[in-house]
Amino acid sequence: MVAQREPARGTPPGGESEHFVVVFPGYHRAWGHWIAHRLESHGHRTTLQRWDPDREQPLHEALGDLQLASGRVLLVISDVFLQLGPRTEADWNTVLRGYVAEHADRFAAVNLTNRELLPATAVLEPVNLWGVGEEEAERRLLNRLGLSPRRAPAAQTGYTSRYPNDPPDVWGEVPRRNGRFTGRDVILNELQERLMDAEQGAAVCALVGMAGIGKTHIAAEYAHRFGPDYDVVWWVNCDQRNTQRETFGQLAVELGLDRAGDVGERLRTVREALRKNTPSGRWLLIFDGWEDPEEAATFLPHGGSGHVLITSRNKSWRAATDIKQIAAFRRAESTGYLMRRAPHITAEQADEVAGEFQDLPLQLAQAAAWLGEEGMEVPEYLRMVRGVGLTRLESGTMPDDYPYSSLTSWSMLLNKLRKSEPRAVDLLSLCAVFAPGRIPLGLARGIPAAELPDNLRWIASDRSSWARALDSLVNYSVITRESRVQAGESEQNDSVLMHQVVHSVISELTQGRNNDAVRGTVHRLLVEADPGAPNDSRQWGRYAELLPHLLPSIAPSSKERRVQEMLLNCLRYCYNSGEFTLGAELAASIRTEWERFLDSDAQQMLSLATLQGNVLRAAGRFREAQILDADRLERLAEVPRSEGPYEEALMEATSCLAADLRLLGQYDEALQRQERVVEVARRLYGPDEGASLLAQHNLAVGLRLLGRYEEAYDTDLDTLRAREQVLRARHPYTLGSGNSCARDLRLLGRYQEALARQELAMRLQLQVLGAQHPQTLMARHNLMLCQRRAGTPRQDIATAMALLLDQQEQVHSRGHYTTLSLMTDYGNFLREHGDLTLARELLTEAEDGFRALLGPAHPVPTAMQSNAGLVLQIEGERDGALNMFEQALAGVTSLLGPDHPVTLGCALNTSGGRHLAEALEDAHELSRDTLERSRRVLGEDHPLTLSCMVAQAIDLRSLRRRDEARAVESDALERLTRSLGAQHQQTLSARQRTRPYWDYEPYLG
Repeated sequence: MVAQREPARGTPPGGESEHFVVVFPGYHRAWGHWIAHRLESHGHRTTLQRWDPDREQPLHEALGDLQLASGRVLLVISDVFLQLGPRTEADWNTVLRGYVAEHADRFAAVNLTNRELLPATAVLEPVNLWGVGEEEAERRLLNRLGLSPRRAPAAQTGYTSRYPNDPPDVWGEVPRRNGRFTGRDVILNELQERLMDAEQGAAVCALVGMAGIGKTHIAAEYAHRFGPDYDVVWWVNCDQRNTQRETFGQLAVELGLDRAGDVGERLRTVREALRKNTPSGRWLLIFDGWEDPEEAATFLPHGGSGHVLITSRNKSWRAATDIKQIAAFRRAESTGYLMRRAPHITAEQADEVAGEFQDLPLQLAQAAAWLGEEGMEVPEYLRMVRGVGLTRLESGTMPDDYPYSSLTSWSMLLNKLRKSEPRAVDLLSLCAVFAPGRIPLGLARGIPAAELPDNLRWIASDRSSWARALDSLVNYSVITRESRVQAGESEQNDSVLMHQVVHSVISELTQGRNNDAVRGTVHRLLVEADPGAPNDSRQWGRYAELLPHLLPSIAPSSKERRVQEMLLNCLRYCYNSGEFTLGAELAASIRTEWERFLDSDAQQMLSLATLQGNVLRAAGRFREAQILDADRLERLAEVPRSEGPYEEALMEATSCLAADLRLLGQYDEALQRQERVVEVARRLYGPDEGASLLAQHNLAVGLRLLGRYEEAYDTDLDTLRAREQVLRARHPYTLGSGNSCARDLRLLGRYQEALARQELAMRLQLQVLGAQHPQTLMARHNLMLCQRRAGTPRQDIATAMALLLDQQEQVHSRGHYTTLSLMTDYGNFLREHGDLTLARELLTEAEDGFRALLGPAHPVPTAMQSNAGLVLQIEGERDGALNMFEQALAGVTSLLGPDHPVTLGCALNTSGGRHLAEALEDAHELSRDTLERSRRVLGEDHPLTLSCMVAQAIDLRSLRRRDEARAVESDALERLTRSLGAQHQQTLSARQRTRPYWDYEPYLG
């Protein structure tokens, strides 16, 4: 069969020209296009012809079909070209010596390999283009065809390919090209057409299919085959979320972008650069094994002229991308592949084997390896795989839709290796303890032989056996090599890839996980891979690679102290990098194991409790953290007391429980506990040591939550000054104190001071931590609130809030407490400026989220009802609004007391609701009482106090007590002008006698 022919190209501008049919297999598409472009630039016409003749068609007929076109046939050949399809060397030699020799004037060839070709290819007189530069390759091409070069070759328009020997400028960890890749040309060409023809910003395609169907190999072949079309090709392994984020973020470095900041910031930077086609619009992203379409917004650029390719088993990608369902091989592809790998079998036998394994590529690779390496005859092989049962394998080892004979085939291979290459089985036993996917097996080469089990000591000392064992596993299609270690490099960099289906079978057959010595070796490898610096963002990529292997290797069960410290470092990484969900899962697994053999007061358990509480708290799982920390404190109380370590452990446990209580709304008890923590820390370490300053910082949080803003500010300011001296101005803890001071100033009504301090803090946050670090997002949130209170133009704040909400959701989640807080403040802003529909949606979602997270009897969801009442009030639902106001006021009074600033704000709104409901005496009584309390708690000139004065004046005027109203109003306007300025919105609203209101801003600490 002759594949589809592309139209003739390159109309000559005059003079003599020739027509060439450039014939290439799909494997060498890039070369075919480059040759055609070069010939056209010199005034010749070309027809591109992808050539994949079927097995049924004799070779001489297929070659004859190529000559139906006028002009000469230029074959793009290599050793791979001559192996395409089930053609024997004898077939090729016969047709080359016969038919091609008879028509030698119509054929020419270029050779793309440095390996030996069939002797009979000499009739084609192939010119070798392997390993030469573009100018030399063009000169050789023209010389072979007897063509004279143009003095000034015509420029080529359109999407032209670069010279195939020149790789893309950026090439990111694409798996090595599979020299045995067969078929799939229809899929690859259709895929390329889909991506090329898609509208800009929409060139995203997902390859979806069952495990082992060949999705990854298709994606890798696409990258290699079409790589010359791109300037940037970047491969992202998506087996683990944190690995996916780190790998994608690393592209920022390769693109020369700002690499500062955390992973989230690098993600945003890369995504924005690709969207803007910086530095090039010719980019290709490949996400391999991406099973979560909901995370698409975090990674996909949603713009730009590049292409995105995804492999997945999840059909839900249909909603977000173009989808290409990947099925098993076509039977012709199956038989062609088998006969290439095992030349001694017939087409009928290949057909029978393909049918046995249902044309599944993964299983055909294993069958072909067995038949090809062993030279086994097909009848014997099929008899063995059909006749031997594997009843000891667990159900679920293989996917349900895999043929059962696949298990037998793998078992046969393992039995064979045990006899012929036992050291290869040793390596498989190690691989079985790791997780599937990328396995850093080479780390074993760095461990001293004396520290390895007896049967594995050869790994450290016998380099030739190491290479031979790996090569055997590659030849039998058990693993692939991710990278071939070059001479002079350490084998510790050697890593392999193992498919998850293969890993499941090998794990069961080798029983490696049940071997204590093998597990211990893998644990030692993980310890060696630990950078020992979980606080250093430069090392987070290495930790991201470690994490997938911790639980499969049962590392938490290890009693080795070094392994335990490695696990704790991984938890520290999770907390520092923002991987809170992953950290919580890991911490739970570690605790389950450690509780079996460690005392509750062991140092490792105490450290685990602190880290587990931190990640649970940061993930918004407050009650779980509180139960954990309360239990730890209770256990410590039962331990005989001693100085030093005991007091430190008790202090740390108390501090953690105080943090839980603050988040759960138990502010008084939390403050009492935190005061004890401060006292102990200062006694143990002194007032200026890090632990003491952290305790003092947390004390200020408690004071702020209780509405004691002046005390909180004094404490935060003292902490800031000390941290500037001890830690310096750019330390993250110092920046955190700066953010806290700005927040205090804003709550004190000192808006301009707060804005000035937060603007400075924001610049430092960006420089030190990056734009998407959680602390930076909190700082930006506070900056927007400062800007709003200080009177920054409305549109600037609206745009910034919308962008921040998107970033917040990417870094945490929609339901995370910090996202809910921002959602509330954004909703309040939109309500104030007339977008009631979106405001209502955001405020309702935030209130429901807080109630689900904290329960109904918590100050935050209780006070949120006041925000809902303001929306109803604007919509004209006066009764509903007043009901919300009254419920909020009653609730927060009970929970926080009548003098808390939140209670005063709710009271202000309630008095306004009563006024609109014409309960004028009730409104006046409440506004008068609220004003008195606000003066006492917040001071005469606080903005909330002044709002209460304006509300009181309105209520007095409604009761016809005009002289009193005039006096109160005049005093309020004078104070507003002096403290906020004559043009501030609150001052202008007071002059217009607009009833003031109060927005509740949720804050958990």
